[in-house]
Amino acid sequence: MRAALRSPARLRTEVLGGLVVALALIPEAILFSIIAGVDPRVGLFASFTMAVSIAFLGGRPAMISAATGAVALVIAPVVRQYGLDHLVATVILAGVIQVALGLLGVAKLMRFIPRSVMVGFVNALAILIFLAQLPHLVGVPWAVYPLVVVGIAVMVLLPRLTTVVPAPLVAILALTAFTVGTSLAVPTVGDEGKLPDSLPSLFLPHVPLTLHTLSVIGPYALGMALVGLMESLMTAKLVDDVTDTHSSKTREAWGQGAANIVTGFFGGMGGCAMIGQTMINVKGSGARTRISTFLAGVFLLVLVVGLGDLVGTIPMAALVAVMVMVSVGTFDWHSVRLATLRRMPRSETAVMVATVVVVVLTHNLAIGVVVGVLVAMVLFARRVAHFTQVVEVAQPDPGTKVYAVVGELFFASSNDLVTQFDYVGDPDRVVIDLSGSHVWDASSVATLDAITTRYRSKGKEVTITGLDEASQERHDRLAGHLAGAH
Repeated sequence: MRAALRSPARLRTEVLGGLVVALALIPEAILFSIIAGVDPRVGLFASFTMAVSIAFLGGRPAMISAATGAVALVIAPVVRQYGLDHLVATVILAGVIQVALGLLGVAKLMRFIPRSVMVGFVNALAILIFLAQLPHLVGVPWAVYPLVVVGIAVMVLLPRLTTVVPAPLVAILALTAFTVGTSLAVPTVGDEGKLPDSLPSLFLPHVPLTLHTLSVIGPYALGMALVGLMESLMTAKLVDDVTDTHSSKTREAWGQGAANIVTGFFGGMGGCAMIGQTMINVKGSGARTRISTFLAGVFLLVLVVGLGDLVGTIPMAALVAVMVMVSVGTFDWHSVRLATLRRMPRSETAVMVATVVVVVLTHNLAIGVVVGVLVAMVLFARRVAHFTQVVEVAQPDPGTKVYAVVGELFFASSNDLVTQFDYVGDPDRVVIDLSGSHVWDASSVATLDAITTRYRSKGKEVTITGLDEASQERHDRLAGHLAGAH
């Protein structure tokens, strides 16, 4: 960040990136406020406090956090049933839960999210961003369509001439000037909802501090915390890949929680990382530091409070054009090329498709990611289960039979192990060599017990050899103590 402050060119990029993001945040925040059932200022102030707070607290520079649709969907029932005070209490409690989860190291669970789920997450998000623009293109004056086309053309062609000024900003300013100058009657930002005319102030929710209140807001707060963390950590990982840099996921986790606590005490609806605005900032504008994140929040407040009348004249067509380009740029087109699909294992493609389908159907990124991970786990377990083999080894003497087990033994692979031995035809002494295997869980120990029991029922002796230290310790501790092992 210090380097950016010393470089006029870099500082200009960060400032303009923050300005473009602020303009894109305004209609989104208003829309999410409507989804949550609150006044637009609740969403706008939440976007301001989230962006400014996370600029200092977050672990991923240049990432944008604000009011989001996923969070709005989670907390909407609280507003409908209990009102704004319970909503704010929910946001604060969700922030506390996120801080606790962050300090407990929940961010480390990101390593269990496969690449195919990440690709599905990105593609689904691109589709959702595009679908979110369709309501602004249906039942609107005919002039909206050429304005959108012109806006897209500006963003495609301008970077070929110059990158001094972000193309999205040029498109927004040019289309706004045109519609104002020609008095063209098209939907504007002002039509989305009334903009606030005062600064946010401290807000203490008037709710009784009782177990009943906790039982009411607790489930919603937990849901908001988990959804917000998942989207934020996934977005941070995506930005890491785009910028080829590393970020602290643990700091990002508790930073999101702290930002939600701050947002709650200013009467905001809470939020998390926004991948659309983040991609505008990182890919569209080229921003890389916390400066752009901080200025996005500052510019948002200045625009809606100080320049509300002017911001209200921005045609929605300009912002639709920006978001369409964000959608196109976010989608991983390489993942759906025929050459890629032919080369990729079917299981990987199935995981990606499952993630996309669930996200698009539910409009919930968190559910899609969970389903994608579960599908990946099932397919992985099914594939690995067939890797374990039992092979016969040369007999040391006529009275002894030696088997070698090759592969990892866990709940999926060990299930078929029992059927791979000749209990009737084998000699009186059987040796099972596990030097080429590893015992991972109690299911595998139970299976080995079942094999031993079957041989003993035939009057035959079984010796298990070759266990490594960890497998031997697990086997010694559990063997013979697992009910129903036979």
